[in-house]
Amino acid sequence: MASTPIIATLLKGMAMGAADVVPGVSGGTIAFITGIYERLLAALKSFTPAALLVLKREGWRPFWAYVDATFLCALFGGILLSIATLAHGIEFALAEYPLQVWGFFSGLILASTIYIGRQLHWRALVVLVAFCVGALAAIWLGSVKPVNIPINTLTIFAAGAIAICAMILPGISGSFLLLIMGVYPVIIAAVTEFNLKLLLTFMGGCVVGLLLFSHLLHWFLQRYRQPTLAFLCGVLAGSLSIVWPWKHAVVTVVDRHGETVPLVQRNLMPWDYESITGVSSAWPGVLTLFVVAVVMVFALEYGARRLQLKRAANAA
Repeated sequence: MASTPIIATLLKGMAMGAADVVPGVSGGTIAFITGIYERLLAALKSFTPAALLVLKREGWRPFWAYVDATFLCALFGGILLSIATLAHGIEFALAEYPLQVWGFFSGLILASTIYIGRQLHWRALVVLVAFCVGALAAIWLGSVKPVNIPINTLTIFAAGAIAICAMILPGISGSFLLLIMGVYPVIIAAVTEFNLKLLLTFMGGCVVGLLLFSHLLHWFLQRYRQPTLAFLCGVLAGSLSIVWPWKHAVVTVVDRHGETVPLVQRNLMPWDYESITGVSSAWPGVLTLFVVAVVMVFALEYGARRLQLKRAANAA
């Protein structure tokens, strides 16, 4: 595989980790934007009995290259570093400037949808159907009411396996699924308090889910690339309803920590938000960050395209 500089991969991992902390935003979206998505899936799916045979017959160095371990270590190192260092900051930003944060991520997701959409053959009926199914699935997911499952070793392990599948799907947020399952506050508290037992259990579930799901997703991309990309593009488009900044809580509930959290929310226009909630919509700041995010995505795409052309010219 073509090598990716370790520092660049580490930074991309940190961006993925930052996105995964926020309910409603997917690290898979960042992987797509930065051009490492399919390499990530290929590396994850390489962990098979064949990899163990390579290790047994040829030794560590060929095995390390076979599973693209340098890339994976740098990427997941960046993800873990980001989660460990940015959890407090993102919690603070969501608490103090939620509208601006959601505006920024709305821009990221819209630009990512356009980025993927430009790769699709829209005249094919199967592409249109797959896009609509993905969009409807994301909208439905955003309407699911959170539940409170019992917190024990088994449920934390299962939550990790489920959430990590979403974390590598562009547009579907693993953190949002954790929120739906009622374990998001538990995981964030474990990170900030460094509850090693709970974190190791959660990470064990993540590893199992990641290895199993990556094989399935890579298989679909290899055999049904256009419909699969269309489905992912639809999920991204539909997830805009989840991250829409201006929401009104129709139904609230008091969680196990005594905090009031929204159970059912309704999207509002900025002017309706102000009249209903009595709170400023902060639309200039939200719009500014939205535009910054859009420009950032297309700047990343432009830079990645220039880098690929440069590498191709050097190879020739």
